[in-house]
Amino acid sequence: MNTPERRSAVELRASQPGRLEGYAAVFGFPSHDLGGFREIVRSGAFSRSLKSSGHVRALYDHDGRSVLGRAGAGTLRLAEDTRGLHFEIDLPPTTVGKDLAVLVERGDVAGASFAFRVPAGGDEWRNTDSGIVRELLDVDLHEITITADPAYPDTTVAKRHMPILHRRLALALRFLETCR
Repeated sequence: MNTPERRSAVELRASQPGRLEGYAAVFGFPSHDLGGFREIVRSGAFSRSLKSSGHVRALYDHDGRSVLGRAGAGTLRLAEDTRGLHFEIDLPPTTVGKDLAVLVERGDVAGASFAFRVPAGGDEWRNTDSGIVRELLDVDLHEITITADPAYPDTTVAKRHMPILHRRLALALRFLETCR
């Protein structure tokens, strides 16, 4: 099968103007039913792929016309940590980028997803008491995407209002300087 599979992810945070960050996958948490099976991403599943991730793009809703960033350009940063596949996207000053920032802040867009292929031996299937489970051990990552309809139910979104914090800090510093 040559068509990349797409899976939704977990936490998304906007930490400053023009930047979104979060998790495109969280290790050990099952997806929704994906058509007769659930999926779990194992820690380390992206490590091989991340060594040559320059081609990986960040998209809005898996739409290749809505590019948000690319690893090779430095506008998308990807890393595996103990929680999952972490990403940071420097949003472009385009209509899509600006609209998405608003949608994330409002909570209308609440997740992330990823498109991938599984190389030979990159997954394990097992039958459990709760049904069939596919565990992803090694994937070829093609994209991450920001979406309102993630496949993994543990998705959360938070937007930090750093400009407000910076203004408050600046005011506090000015106040302290006047107290000298």
